Amino acid sequence: MKPSVCEGDMMDDSQKHRILMVSDFFYPNFGGVENHIYYLSQCLLKLGHKVVVATHAYGNRSGVRYMTGGLKVYYIPWSPFVMQNTLPTFYGLLPIIRTILIRERITVVHGHQAFSTFCHEALMHARTMGYKVVFTDHSLYGFADVGSIHMNKVLQFTLADVSQAICVSHTSKENTVLRSGLPPEKVFVVPNAVDTAIFKPAVDRPSGSEIVIVVISRLVYRKGVDLLVEVIPEVCRLHPNVRFIIGGDGPKRVRLEEMREKHSLQDRVEMLGAVQHVQVRSVLISGHIFLNSSLTEAFCIAILEAASCGLLTVSTRVGGVPEVLPDEMIVLAEPDPGDMVHAIQKAISMLPKIDPQAMHNRMRELYNWHDVAKRTEIVYDRAFKCSNQNLLERLSRYLFCGAWAGKLFFLVMIVGFLLWQLLELWQPADDIEEVPDFTLPCSCDEEMLEKNSVK
Repeated sequence: MKPSVCEGDMMDDSQKHRILMVSDFFYPNFGGVENHIYYLSQCLLKLGHKVVVATHAYGNRSGVRYMTGGLKVYYIPWSPFVMQNTLPTFYGLLPIIRTILIRERITVVHGHQAFSTFCHEALMHARTMGYKVVFTDHSLYGFADVGSIHMNKVLQFTLADVSQAICVSHTSKENTVLRSGLPPEKVFVVPNAVDTAIFKPAVDRPSGSEIVIVVISRLVYRKGVDLLVEVIPEVCRLHPNVRFIIGGDGPKRVRLEEMREKHSLQDRVEMLGAVQHVQVRSVLISGHIFLNSSLTEAFCIAILEAASCGLLTVSTRVGGVPEVLPDEMIVLAEPDPGDMVHAIQKAISMLPKIDPQAMHNRMRELYNWHDVAKRTEIVYDRAFKCSNQNLLERLSRYLFCGAWAGKLFFLVMIVGFLLWQLLELWQPADDIEEVPDFTLPCSCDEEMLEKNSVK
């Protein structure tokens, strides 16, 4: 079997892994999951591992592309269905995922994000073929609404046979364990990080009596836009020298524009629209305070980016946010308009004591992607120590996923196994050509980084 051959190769190569990252969310789309996969992959490459990314096509971007450091990306010609998610097909991805696994001699499949259908299907097929799989959960979910109940059952199905799981905060770990039924000892906490070389304070801090509060977020319900609609007018009334800069787009943008018109705040609330990631720092360094009004967050990378740029953060006390920054760098508030206004007033009074460069140096010590990669490497090593179980032992786990759902999951996996066996007969693994490895010289990476820094 191919997986056993791969494991032998890995053992001979000084415990180096060959990793396939799978998710619906990757560049050119921008977001926390996309950044996490990219930076983690770059650092794993520097540690000597082989890393390949598989995602769906984005517009005309399909086929195989290469990114900085020789990171190989398969943009599979599979169009997104809704919110950048592909249409669930159960078995549609099996042939191409199998081919990628064999061609790249993959040893570990690492899926990202609970509501990525591409991730769920890839992990399911990888386990069918006997590969070790790791899953990272980036979000928090509830237990009461219909959408959360459905997602929790899907997650329970996917994680029933996962080797190891990763969460980005302790709050996220508790949430994932409750939702999926995974044993806590199989779930690791590995936080996100920030590229402090990019997100650094301005040489000259914004001066004058004006105080600028920055909001950069997707303008959707989950990000607390309805809270902003009530908070901004009150803050502007109490502090005539405060101005807001809001970056981002989404269905809730119209509510902010209505608020601005209603209270005649056109000169004090600037709407930037969608902000490219390369422009985020330039927006952040134009402000003094970063405001996060999310109603739920597993971690929130935006807070790290703002703190690394020397901004004092005001945030709602939700999810894993209280774990992210030290108390002197953040003011927490309940997701209530009155409490948020009070937190902003407290932050304004703290501004004279804030040293942006000292804050940046602290962030450089607390968070870096190389540490995240080393901790993830440990999870991969633990995954390889998991014993290989036979088909019946693996299938029995799905029967515990519910009276009816368990039997359905059992049937789905049986059909998947039979389709895999048919593929093995139709196109044996030995007939699939393996891709030769190549790595860019270190000098090439350094030249590219220097060019990026100059830009």
